[in-house]
Amino acid sequence: MPAVSALYRYPVKGFTPEARDELAVQPDGRIAGDRVLAFRFADAVEPEDADGLESWPKSRGLALMDFPALARVALLFDADAQRLRLSADGAVLAEAGLDDAGRRELEEAVTAFVQASPDARRLEKEGVLPLRLVGDGVTARFQDRARGYVSLHGAASVDDVDAAVAAPVDSRRFRSNIVVSGAGAWDELGWSGRIRIGEVAFEVQRPIGRCAAIMANPDTGERDARLLRVLTTEFDQAEPTLGILLLPADGGGVVRVGDQVIIER
Repeated sequence: MPAVSALYRYPVKGFTPEARDELAVQPDGRIAGDRVLAFRFADAVEPEDADGLESWPKSRGLALMDFPALARVALLFDADAQRLRLSADGAVLAEAGLDDAGRRELEEAVTAFVQASPDARRLEKEGVLPLRLVGDGVTARFQDRARGYVSLHGAASVDDVDAAVAAPVDSRRFRSNIVVSGAGAWDELGWSGRIRIGEVAFEVQRPIGRCAAIMANPDTGERDARLLRVLTTEFDQAEPTLGILLLPADGGGVVRVGDQVIIER
């Protein structure tokens, strides 16, 4: 039977994950502590409206899709102390709290890092600088989609992709919250209706269409694999897809590493 083999949350949108032994799924369909901060462009520090929902498009802030070098930045967020530490290549870029002075320090450090990277030209567009660190460090709000969602993929599907390319491919490229082992490659794309993981019953929403973020090597920040094309050509997909989106069916709860995944057709 499939079971949870890894859990991740991403305190800062577009930056490295935290591996967790358990995740709290909120009734609104988001993971507690996930995407609670984001570095946004100067002209995009307020949310947009998406059919009555608050939306923060990833194209209007730092995200791996357009800034693959961010993968080199290691992140440590102390949620209790509301303090963020960023480092790259073994050196601390900045460590500060989320007061005004701390945010400016973090913004300046990240800006300097990107300006020294191959992605620097993307900062030259009108309305981008100065970068602003937004979010209260508590509220999960900077997911790719206005509705939020919990993301899941099967480890065997990633293994299939890894076998198709020369570059190393592991689950970090796909930035899901839940990774499942014990299912066949691509099986999760066929799941529908309700599934149960630990305390939480989920309704399967739809497959995850992928963007250029998956082409970034999670260690080097280089685009070393044309995975969007690989998914459509090697795996005969109409659109590059890996993983599924979930919403809780009956309120939130906790999912843990080792929890079985029960398919309730």
